[in-house]
Amino acid sequence: MTGNRWAELLREDRAQYGMWIASGNAYSAEICAGSGLDWLIVDQEHVPNDIRSTLAQLQAVASYPIEVLVRPASADPVAIKQLLDIGVTNLIVPMIESADAARSLVAATRYPPEGIRGVGSALARASRWNRSCDYLNTADEGLTVTVQVESVEGLEALPDIASVDGVDAVFIGPADLAASMGYLGRPDAPAVVETIEKALHTITECGKPAGVNAFDESLARRYEDAGARFILVGADVTLLARGSEALAARYGCGTPKNEQLA
Repeated sequence: MTGNRWAELLREDRAQYGMWIASGNAYSAEICAGSGLDWLIVDQEHVPNDIRSTLAQLQAVASYPIEVLVRPASADPVAIKQLLDIGVTNLIVPMIESADAARSLVAATRYPPEGIRGVGSALARASRWNRSCDYLNTADEGLTVTVQVESVEGLEALPDIASVDGVDAVFIGPADLAASMGYLGRPDAPAVVETIEKALHTITECGKPAGVNAFDESLARRYEDAGARFILVGADVTLLARGSEALAARYGCGTPKNEQLA
């Protein structure tokens, strides 16, 4: 196991466009894997995904020419160990607010003596149950670690975070950043957008690929112009929600039945 295709794509001279898989469903993941997009992100932070459902999604998309990132709910080393052992090769981890937090995260992805990842390759899909030659010595080369910075505190430490050895890319989370700045629910507020553009420039100046979430196409294009190399532009659940609402409206079925939700 050597090299990482996602790391190679981030060095290309064009932005990589992707989408969230937030349904927690392998069938949906496989549908989206054949879309022609550059990458998918399987979420565990805000989605009813556990280690088994995440594994099922990885298996469902494995034969498709698309890169897959997985976001755990936190930087918990135990959760990260489990994801790496089931074969996750690209991690994106939320709420990293300091260089020390970034270094601890990187350590969770490395075997000793460089890190603290537990050694259980004989039991792990990642090593093909020790059928992969020399997995323990080559595993680090096949991984990427993306940190998600999404608070005012994190932005203040952004140059230090981006400079941590082992951090491969930095992703700005507009929703939480907007809340941190006092613009809850308004990630498109001008002050937030300008702050994100500055952050993208800072990350690029540190020599790391910068990423961001932007479902609005005009914002996505604007962030690409500001230096974003990987951009999330949709989600399976939002496509289904907006598409089903449009279908209902087309046939005069009224407004979404929010009053039925508990």
